[in-house]
Amino acid sequence: MHDSNLHIKLISRIFLAFFLILVLSFQHTVAQNKEVVAKSGDGIYSVLKRNGLDPKQHTDAFIELNKNKLGKNNSLYKGTSYKLPNAEEVIESPVSNAKIGTHTRRYDIFGEKYADVEIKSDELKGAIYYLVAGHGGPDPGAVGRYNGQQVCEDEYAYDVTLRMARNLIEKGALVYMITRDKNDGIRDESILKADKDEVCHPNRTIPLNQMKRLRQRVDATNKLYRKNPKAFQRVIIMHVDSRSKGQNIDIFFYHDQRSKTGKKTAQILQRTFHDKYAQHQPGRGYHGTVSARNLYVLKNTYPVGVYIELANINHSRDIKRLIIADNRQAVANWLTQGLVTDFKTNK
Repeated sequence: MHDSNLHIKLISRIFLAFFLILVLSFQHTVAQNKEVVAKSGDGIYSVLKRNGLDPKQHTDAFIELNKNKLGKNNSLYKGTSYKLPNAEEVIESPVSNAKIGTHTRRYDIFGEKYADVEIKSDELKGAIYYLVAGHGGPDPGAVGRYNGQQVCEDEYAYDVTLRMARNLIEKGALVYMITRDKNDGIRDESILKADKDEVCHPNRTIPLNQMKRLRQRVDATNKLYRKNPKAFQRVIIMHVDSRSKGQNIDIFFYHDQRSKTGKKTAQILQRTFHDKYAQHQPGRGYHGTVSARNLYVLKNTYPVGVYIELANINHSRDIKRLIIADNRQAVANWLTQGLVTDFKTNK
């Protein structure tokens, strides 16, 4: 009788263990991404639609899952197996989903102090902006000194860009941060600590090679552009210049030499700064220029673009445009005002 009970207990334990293995195996299978085989003529759009996934919501996730199996322009290879995103896998910019009519939205990318953004107007309803802060990741860009401390182009260009992004959202725009840092946020310190953890939208490591880095930003912008090709769209590229210590410069603008609309946008921004300096610093004068440049990102991104140089990082007065947080905010505010004028008059 005793041996019989032991035998029954042993069988029960084996059965229970086998059952647990089956359950865990099933859960693991469910957690895995479903795979499909591409048919002749298939593209990402058709594969997602056929499998009940919204291409607008899941294209970026699909590309991220299958980036090592895609052809030119993210084409699919017939007969190749591709992973499908799970329904909850939506890779999106946290500053791209502001909705008119809501009061406050939270965007962690702006940092704890500035994360809550009030949607104040619909002045920019229908406008889409792709904001590219220069350099980042392994490349700090131009490096200067202030009071014996190092200041890096990428940190200050990013801070002004974030401030402008927040302004644009307040006015109802849809905004994508192409260069992104998950933990910097908007910072009010004078010396912005440099790091190397910036990524390219949605979450791609920024390469050290300059051409690969620029191409990555162009590709990210153009993929997003293709989702709304008929919308009002702008790409704004923010940089800090590096010149001799004696060369004082005002904020100036480049446009693609083929783009009449880009030139007009740049001129609107230039006029905005001219008017603001006349208002706030009468007699100072403003000498920022607009000119055409054959720059890679300007030339290859689909939206109308403007490339902005904020200051000479080596000039003792210019650098205060970057070092003082209120100055960075003023620059962001004036750029925003110029972009509102551009939206209203340059469609």
